[in-house]
Amino acid sequence: MSKRFIVSAESTPKLPRHAKLRFDKARDKWIILAPERVFELDHVAYEVISRCDGGRSVEQVIDSLCEKFDQVGREVIMTDVTNMLQDLADKGFVVT
Repeated sequence: MSKRFIVSAESTPKLPRHAKLRFDKARDKWIILAPERVFELDHVAYEVISRCDGGRSVEQVIDSLCEKFDQVGREVIMTDVTNMLQDLADKGFVVT
């Protein structure tokens, strides 16, 4: 049994080697493509995942999103990003 990845401000999330971020022209959406699995991303999820390169911490991802979406409060962004990344981590789409 593998250890569960818990997302924190210091985590440096990225997609696992078997998953790729791609734009699917047929769906007209960004997707995470993994063996026998496809996860469709909405605009906000893409903004988060596209910043998760294994080099930036969750805190840095949140900072970047706060600059882009300055009309949304930091607490809202922090909660949404952390929850989304934890959900993706639980499904095996995000690792550290």
